[in-house]
Order: sequence, then C-alpha cells, then structure tokens
Amino acid sequence: MIKIRLFCAAGMSTSVLVAKMQEAAKAKGVEADIEAFPESTMGKKLEEGIDVALLGPQVRYKLPAAKKLCAAKGVP
Repeated sequence: MIKIRLFCAAGMSTSVLVAKMQEAAKAKGVEADIEAFPESTMGKKLEEGIDVALLGPQVRYKLPAAKKLCAAKGVP
C-alpha cells in the first residue's frame, strides 16, 4: 500500500482533493492510504514513514524547506 500525505495550511482545505485521489486510486485498483495534514506536521509524518508528500498551493512558499525534509528521508 502506498502512503500519500498532502500538506496544507490547516489540513482541511485539501479534503476534496483527498476524496478525489482516493476515488481515482480505487478505480485503478491501487491500494493507497491518502490523508491530509497541516504542513506543520510534515516532519512528524515523514518520521512515521510515508511514500509521497504533496504540498497544497497555499503553502507553496514552504517548498524549499519541504524538499530538504523529504530528501533526507528519500521521499518525493
């Protein structure tokens, strides 16, 4: 199962996107655990182990810091 985490300002604005991604994964037969969280929890979630990290547009200014965190854990 692939673990995908979306990070945004409060963890709620991406709920529609999470639902759509879950539908798409199911339709394609992909086992995926997809959830959204506040961007401030990215470090903790990376420690817990994830496969993919995505940033919401409202926190795009955090991309350089997020890339460094993810690179250290080998997470795209």
